[in-house]
This record gives sequence, structure tokens and C-alpha cells, in this order.
Amino acid sequence: MGEGKGSTLVFVLVIALCLVAFGFSIAAERRRSIGTSIKDPITNATYCVYSSDVATGYGVGAFLFLLSSESLLMGVTKCMCFGRPLSPGSDRAWSIIYFISSWMTFLVAEACLIAGATKNAYHTKYLSAEAFSCESLRKGIFIAGAVFTVATMILNVYYYFHFTKSVSTPPTHKANRSGSNIGMAGYA
Repeated sequence: MGEGKGSTLVFVLVIALCLVAFGFSIAAERRRSIGTSIKDPITNATYCVYSSDVATGYGVGAFLFLLSSESLLMGVTKCMCFGRPLSPGSDRAWSIIYFISSWMTFLVAEACLIAGATKNAYHTKYLSAEAFSCESLRKGIFIAGAVFTVATMILNVYYYFHFTKSVSTPPTHKANRSGSNIGMAGYA
């Protein structure tokens, strides 16, 4: 991490993991289950038949890839709390701002992805056959997760960039004035 550039491998891995999570989010939205009401002619009962449950797997996959991206970055930067202190200045301020912002977008993205996957699985697996309405996952849950995944990726890249610049900058030292006796010469 010399000269404030950061590791290219970390940049590439964070971006790649977030883009895979984004792809899984989009795939989950496109493949979310939709229920259709079917009436059984023999028993005269109405029940719901749902399309495949692939969206749940995609949603969980997106959740895990985004989690691994965030874990990688926090492991490398030691969550900004442990390790070398950051040098005072604008890079330190920006890294703190991007750190907090990326965690907020990360938590929202993860909440959208896991809520979408859970709700989708609930409708396809756990809904009783006697249900009168064929509820399905509301449109846009996985898209919101995808948008916040991209926002998290961008904020993480900026956070890592400013973090490495702040860590690599040598700390400024104040001049040592312990030997100075200005104005005290007459009292010694």
C-alpha cells in the first residue's frame, strides 16, 4: 500500500464481488415467482401455483457476494478502527464520511436482498393450499437491493482510496520547544 495508491487487487476484488451481487440482484428480480390461481375441478378447491423459486437463490447469492465484498474491504482496512491511525487532513475526513455512507448503503442493500429472498421463499414454499389470494413478491425489492449494491461499491472504492492515502501520509510532528525559555530568562 505504498504511496497512497492502495492495492489494485483489493480494488478489483471489491468491484468484481459487488458486480456479481448486482447481477444476481437483477436476475432475482427478473425471475421472482408469480402466482396464478387454479381451481381443481375434482375437489372444487382454489389454490395457487407459483413459478419456480430461482429468485430466492439469486437473492441469497447476491446477499452473500455483497457480504463477502464488504468483509474483504473491512478486513483489509481493519474496519478503520484498528491498525495505524489515520493522518489528519482531508483524506481522513473523506475516508470517515465514505466509511459511514458505505455502511449505511450496505445495510440497506442487504436488508432489501434478504427481505426479497425471504418473502419470495415464503410465497412459494410456505403458503398454504387454501390461500384465497395468490400473493407474490412486490416488484422492485431486488432492484432496490441492486441500486444500493452499486452505491455501496462506489462508496467502498472511494473509502479505500482515501483510506490508503490517509494511512500512507506520514503524520505531521509539532516542533519540539521544550528547550525554549522565551520571556523566562530573568527568572532563572
